[in-house]
Amino acid sequence: MNVRILAINPGSSTTKLAVYERETPLFEETMEHNGSAIAYSQDPQGALAFRMEHILASLAAHGVALDSLDAVVGRGGLLRPIPGGVYTVNERMLADLKSGKYGDHASNMGGMLADILGKNLNIPAFIADSVVTDELCPFARLSGHPQISRVSVFHALNQKAKARRFCAERGLNYSEINLIIAHIGGGATIGAHEKGRVIDVNDGLGGEGPYSAQRCGGLPTNAVLHLMEQEQLNATALLRKFNTKGGLLGYLGTDDGKEISRRAQSGDERARLVYEGMAYQVAKEIGACAAVLKGDVNAIILTGGFARDAMFTGWIAERTSFIAEIVVMPGEDEQQALCEAARRVLTGQEQALEY
Repeated sequence: MNVRILAINPGSSTTKLAVYERETPLFEETMEHNGSAIAYSQDPQGALAFRMEHILASLAAHGVALDSLDAVVGRGGLLRPIPGGVYTVNERMLADLKSGKYGDHASNMGGMLADILGKNLNIPAFIADSVVTDELCPFARLSGHPQISRVSVFHALNQKAKARRFCAERGLNYSEINLIIAHIGGGATIGAHEKGRVIDVNDGLGGEGPYSAQRCGGLPTNAVLHLMEQEQLNATALLRKFNTKGGLLGYLGTDDGKEISRRAQSGDERARLVYEGMAYQVAKEIGACAAVLKGDVNAIILTGGFARDAMFTGWIAERTSFIAEIVVMPGEDEQQALCEAARRVLTGQEQALEY
């Protein structure tokens, strides 16, 4: 079936677009807004109009007629916890996205912009595999304190897309096998995929798991409280510090993986220690996922931006290859993943879900 799909992925200072026809990209583009993007919380109508103007201009520049589109899919924003899959944008979803009830983030506009175009063109509007995808098993929700529950916030779109691609290449069924998938980029999330469901995963935004480019990952509670008291920081300031000034940036003054890799290979012992330390922590999290899956693991997939560095992935493989085959699938391919998700619905391979 020949279908043409538009994917919209808004970030705080960018709008990523792609149009795919079947499995072929007609174009992919990242539009930089250079800090001029209007925040939705400041001016909802202005923010949507700003993004839509750029989207329409990009489609025109690439010669894609609006009436040639069969569906539009937006990046899933911050919603209530939902199982993975493709969801039709409906009024309940729009109300939650617009209110910021579950968090204010530019990605919330993905579903809103898809809805506007869908209604104007009379075509389906979807989101797919939102970051709040929640398929945790009951054990994974236990934190150790009854007032705190663990939550599922991770790179669901990329992890699920890489899982499906791996299965397609091997002639396997995602719902019949077990995988461990480590997304290592600006944040790092490592998920235990049991027969198509991510039954445990670290909350990479909430302070769990390995440190990454800018994020601290898991920290000792006592030390955190002492630091908070010592620097007289409130919770918001402390979280900002841990999520934007930690990890590689905090240790080495840069989060540029290529630069750090060059430094590590040229004899910079500090750079090597910190960079290999991040791989060490990723490997530890993979080991934890192997325990969750009781050792029954078909493959370990390494993905995200840092998976492009053979030295870095090699360090992880040294510590985890005894568990299962290591498969390196670098990058995120978010726009392709969104288009593939919508295409599965349009071609009858998958049923769209209702929010």
